Amino acid sequence: MIRIVADSTCDLPGEIVDQHNIKIIPLYINFGDKGYLDGVDISRRDFYERMKDTSPLPTTATPGVDMFRQSYDQMAEEGASQVLSIHVSVSLSATVDVARTAAEQTTSLPVTVYDSRQLSLGMGYIVLAAAQAAAEDKTMEEVIDILDELNTRTHVFAALETLDYLQRSGRMNSVVASLGNILSIKPILKMYEGHPTGERVRTYDRAINRLLELVEEVSPLERLDLVHTNAPSKAEQLHKRSLALFPADKEPLSVDVTPALGANIGPGVVGFSCISAQQE
Repeated sequence: MIRIVADSTCDLPGEIVDQHNIKIIPLYINFGDKGYLDGVDISRRDFYERMKDTSPLPTTATPGVDMFRQSYDQMAEEGASQVLSIHVSVSLSATVDVARTAAEQTTSLPVTVYDSRQLSLGMGYIVLAAAQAAAEDKTMEEVIDILDELNTRTHVFAALETLDYLQRSGRMNSVVASLGNILSIKPILKMYEGHPTGERVRTYDRAINRLLELVEEVSPLERLDLVHTNAPSKAEQLHKRSLALFPADKEPLSVDVTPALGANIGPGVVGFSCISAQQE
């Protein structure tokens, strides 16, 4: 039996995590010298409320090798024969590297570490597909093949309120550099196959229009969902603007992005995660 381990940046709702018996390893959120486990010691709402008045900004960190290794050993004790450990893109975080070190040190069962090449719910799609494939008794090789194919069809697009948080966090430096230092722009963040890229527009309206264009460019869609950072009303407005783009057979999710990502992109972000339909 293959068990799936993921980190808290996958943004899958708790009921889906529980239904598919996925083990979530929380990242750390640091306010000054005080650390909190993402989703365990601090809620998303509390994080974004605190973030408004915090200086310097909160930072994030990957748990140590021991936490990963203990999780893998726990899977062995619970009857797993193998573990597939899936994590946020290595272009954004060292989490994959820490997981690989832990996998090399684990003797209780074989551990395969997979770079999702995505973030937020884009990663969530990869994690969910792995859990579904494992439940169908697919081999590890078959599961990896499914994920590699899914990766070619998975996209995340988001409109940021400001470039400020990305600049100060030091994450995605290549994206920040490509956008320049122009004030009063609305950055568009795109994530595809491990490559974060950006665009810039002048107004929020143009940012929303560009999000809709980007989704249309990768349509038809197998799945389309909403992501936001503590901005449910903005996400609902985006949903209303984009109703015609959603597949009729799936109820869309609206996910509040984990603070482990929100610390780097800031509040007020709205966007989409989507999977393009397979070509006939």
